[in-house]
Amino acid sequence: MLGSMSSGASTELRSLAALFLRLGATSFGGPAAHVALMHDEVVRRRGWLGEREFLDLLSAANLIPGPNSTELAIHIGYRRAGWPGLLVAGLCFLLPAVVITAGLAWAYVAYGERPTAQWLLAGVKPAVLAVVVLAIARLWPVALATQRTRVLAAAAVVALWLGAHELAVLAGCGVLAMGWPSGRAAALVLVPAAAAVGAQVTLAGLFWVFFRICCTLFGSGYVLLAFLRSELVVRLGWLTEAQVVDAVAMGQVTPGPVFSTATFVGYLLAGPAGAVVATAGIFAPAFLFVAVSGPWLERVRRSPGAMAALDGVNAASLALMLVVSCQLAGSAVVDGWSAAIAGVATVALWRWRCNGSWLVVGGGALGWLGCWLGVAG
Repeated sequence: MLGSMSSGASTELRSLAALFLRLGATSFGGPAAHVALMHDEVVRRRGWLGEREFLDLLSAANLIPGPNSTELAIHIGYRRAGWPGLLVAGLCFLLPAVVITAGLAWAYVAYGERPTAQWLLAGVKPAVLAVVVLAIARLWPVALATQRTRVLAAAAVVALWLGAHELAVLAGCGVLAMGWPSGRAAALVLVPAAAAVGAQVTLAGLFWVFFRICCTLFGSGYVLLAFLRSELVVRLGWLTEAQVVDAVAMGQVTPGPVFSTATFVGYLLAGPAGAVVATAGIFAPAFLFVAVSGPWLERVRRSPGAMAALDGVNAASLALMLVVSCQLAGSAVVDGWSAAIAGVATVALWRWRCNGSWLVVGGGALGWLGCWLGVAG
């Protein structure tokens, strides 16, 4: 039964902890890459979930605000080991990124500049691209099994490519799949401002700023840049434009969720205590949202209308991954060396079923080699 604990609960929790600590430490490339790596591990390699179950959890994560890939990890943990699994999977996935980002924040404050990672990205990006493309190929037959879902996916790709909001596309595909002329009105809760412009930085204020951002941010972690600039530069005046860009860059070059950017910002504003408070603020809502929505997924699947809507959202989620992978390709494959890494990674995944997360690590090593030889970057 969903959420129940078996006699081997401790074994399940150890397996979850080991998997998500490794994924958190090796999953470079942003949310689409995280989803692809989780699919590789929990569906293809371990068989913990079926393709449709995985898609359902991905769609559920996409429909709530907050860090989508972290929420997917939390959903997987809940499905595998109940409430303890929910906490273990989520915390283990974000812990490596938070620790690494805190270390970079210390170096940034101590030495006044952020370290470069060009050699790393030169190899990681093409390897990540291969992982994402293979995940899309494997999810395609399940998510797009009917003509209706194929049409919806095609329409979603066009809409997303033209700049439509991700949440609007996901919700629209769900409504169209149900055949409703219109969906139910969504209630927006407007959270009051945390502080006035120029207010002094406090731990409570820092927590509230990031808690509110998480509760209102839909879409990928890269949307975080706009939210941070609006809150911390324009409204509160706590950071400069350059500091926000550096903070987001740290979230992008480190593995795990991009939302670990909050750890960096918290450290800049209030030292180690600020890093802890900001991290808690940005991730706490994700656990709350999954805890509330997770138990309802089985009921959703038993309702014909809701099942049709979820199929539509699944099609849109796959379309979103496809659009992101196309955008990633433009910055990932920039020369012959990166093209070779992408090709080798694709063959290794398809033919020899290599572990996706270790393949990304290998890509980073090849990126370093290419930069050292002067043929990459």
